[in-house]
Amino acid sequence: MLRALTHLAYFGVAAMLLCIVPQGFLGDMSGAQGTVIVIGVLGMWRYSWALLNFSRALYFKLVVYPKKKAGRIERFSQSTARHHCYFMVTTFMVDQDVTLPVYRSIFKAAMAARDGATIVASVVDGMDDRLIHSIYKSMNVDPNHVRLITDRIQSSGKRDAMQKALRILASFSPTKHDIMVFVDGDTLVPEDIWAQSAPVFTNPRVGALTTDEAAIVGNDSLFKDWFTLRFNQRQVMMCSMGISNRVLTLTGRMSVFRADLSTEPTFLRAVGEDYLDHWRLGRVNFLTGDDKSTWFWLLSRGFETAYLPDVQSISYEGQPRDTFYDSAKTLMVRWFGNMMRTNGRAIRMGPRDMGFFTWWSILDQRVSCWTTMVGPISVLITALLSTASVIPLYISWVMMTRYMFCMYIALFNREWFPVTHPFILYFGQVTGAAIKTFVLFRLDRQKWTRQGSGGGSGQAMAFYDRLKMTESTIHHTLAYTWLVIAIMYLNTWNR
Repeated sequence: MLRALTHLAYFGVAAMLLCIVPQGFLGDMSGAQGTVIVIGVLGMWRYSWALLNFSRALYFKLVVYPKKKAGRIERFSQSTARHHCYFMVTTFMVDQDVTLPVYRSIFKAAMAARDGATIVASVVDGMDDRLIHSIYKSMNVDPNHVRLITDRIQSSGKRDAMQKALRILASFSPTKHDIMVFVDGDTLVPEDIWAQSAPVFTNPRVGALTTDEAAIVGNDSLFKDWFTLRFNQRQVMMCSMGISNRVLTLTGRMSVFRADLSTEPTFLRAVGEDYLDHWRLGRVNFLTGDDKSTWFWLLSRGFETAYLPDVQSISYEGQPRDTFYDSAKTLMVRWFGNMMRTNGRAIRMGPRDMGFFTWWSILDQRVSCWTTMVGPISVLITALLSTASVIPLYISWVMMTRYMFCMYIALFNREWFPVTHPFILYFGQVTGAAIKTFVLFRLDRQKWTRQGSGGGSGQAMAFYDRLKMTESTIHHTLAYTWLVIAIMYLNTWNR
C-alpha cells in the first residue's frame, strides 16, 4: 500500500510541475523553441535506440534463447568427450563472512561437474589460504573428483594474480572441450554452472559466455536500489546483444571461457600485460579492466561471446565510500575508465567481422556520453538566457520518460520497482555521462576500489605527470566549450 502511495505521489509531483508552466507556454514556447527541438530530436534518436534494444531483448529471451539452448543440449548429449571444469578464483581483502559462502558455492559447483574439476585460488593472506582449505575439508570433497590448489602471492594487483593462476592451470593442458570459470572471491557461483555452460562450447565459434547477475548489498538504501537497477538494466542490454551472440563485456565477477583459449600465451599476456598506446598520454599499462582485456582478445580473434539469461551469479557488494554519491562515483570512474580504454580499439576494428549492430553498440558507448549532456545543458542555457519556464517542463518530462523506462525494465525482469528508480536512472545517465567524458581524457588514471593501484593523491607526482593532467583538463574543457557553443547555436537558429 505504501509503495502504491509513493508512486501516486510521484505522478502528482510530475503533474504539479506541468501546472507551474505558464498557460500558453507550450503553444508559444517563446525563447525555448530551439531547446525543445534539440531535446526532441535527440530524444527521438535515443528513445528509438532504447526501443530497439528492448524489442531485441524480449525476442531473444522468449524466442532465440530457448531454441539456442535446446540445440546446445542436443549437441552436448551426443558428445563423447570429457568436459573438465576449471575454476580460477581471486581473493583479496574479502571478509571471512563472505569467503565462507563463496567457496562453499564453488566447491558445490565443482562437485556437481560430471567430469571433475580443478580449482586454483589466488590468495594474498595466509588466513584466507587456511580458511579455504578448512572449508574444502569440512565439505568432505572427494579429492579424486575435485582438486584444490591455492596460490599465495604478493599483493601486486588482480591482473598479476590472474596471470599466475592461469599459468598453473595451463600446466594441466586443458582442451577445447573443457571450460574455465573465472570467479571473483566475493561472488556466489551457481551450482549447475558446469551443466549450463559446457553445452554452449559445443559451438566452436564461442569463446566465452557470461550470465545474469544479482547483488547482496545489505540494508535498504539508495546504493542497494542503484545496484538492483543497474543489474536489471544489464539483463535487458545483455539479452539484446545475445541475438548477435556478442556481448559487450565478460564480467570479472563470473564468466566462463573455453579452457584451451584462456590458457594460450597471448591470452595470458592480455590478462597480465595489456596496454594502450595513446597519442598524448603515451603508453598506458592497464591495471584494472581485466574483463575488458579478455573480451577484446576474443573479439579481435573472431570468437563469439554468449549470454545465459537464466543463469545467475550473486556478488556481495559493499558501499566503498560513506555516501551514495561518492560510492557511485568511485565505482563508475573505474567501470567507465575500463570501458573507454578498450572500446576505442574495438571501434577501429570496424563492423565487418563483429557485425554492424555490435560495432554500433560499442560506438554508442562513446557517442551517448555527449548526447546525454545536451538535454540538461540546453535547459540550463535557456533558463539563464531566456525563460526559466523550461525547467519544470523538463523535470516533468524526465520524470515521466524515466518512469516508463523503469516500468519496462521491471516488467522484463518480472519484479516491480521502488519510486527511487526513475531518479536513480536519470542520475546514472547524467552523472555516468559526465564521468565518461572525464575518463575519456584521462585514460591513464586507474584505481581499484580495494587496492592502491594507480596514482594516489598522496604520492609525489612527476612533472611529466602533472603536465599530462593539465593537458587532460584543457582538452576536456575545450570539448565542453565546443559542445556548449554548438548547443547555443542550435537553440537560437530559428530566432
